[in-house]
Amino acid sequence: MGKIGDGLDQAAQHVLTRKPPQSTKARIRFLMSKHQGRTRAVAAVLGVSQRTVERYLKGDRKHPPRAVNARIDAEVRRLWQPQVRRRAEQRAAAAGAVVVETRARFGFSSAAGSTDDPRMRRITQPLPPSHAQELFDAHHAGAPERDLERIVAAGLQQSYFQEGGTRADDLDVVELTDVDYIDFDIRG
Repeated sequence: MGKIGDGLDQAAQHVLTRKPPQSTKARIRFLMSKHQGRTRAVAAVLGVSQRTVERYLKGDRKHPPRAVNARIDAEVRRLWQPQVRRRAEQRAAAAGAVVVETRARFGFSSAAGSTDDPRMRRITQPLPPSHAQELFDAHHAGAPERDLERIVAAGLQQSYFQEGGTRADDLDVVELTDVDYIDFDIRG
């Protein structure tokens, strides 16, 4: 996943009502339930062999290597309490309470004579509700990172560059590239 997808997943962590499983065996059991009990599917997601997944399930291996442990943790957190996340995301999007903080290169096209050269900017701004909902929907549909960048750029164009329609009327398209970091805050 890319920086925006990871940022959205990370932002949803604070809305969870229960902690995800902690032991390796419990986390693998949870992943098995999400993949119809198929060890091969879990192994493919984690990048390990099917036999390794079976060892984790039996408890023969309790401490996976650091990289595998990080993949297990990320996958469990991504799949944990999806309905709780969806409700929180919908509330936040409807309330206009999805705040994006990023440092990225922004470029735009507008009327002649403007300074439209792309440059790095650090922006902290709430996304408009329509763009926030579109972003969540695209993320859950598995949209590529480039599409998520386009949605964030359109939202920041409206809320930051055009200030909700009060300035920069001739601004056509804002592009978001070279994302240094991006964080989201779901305040709903």
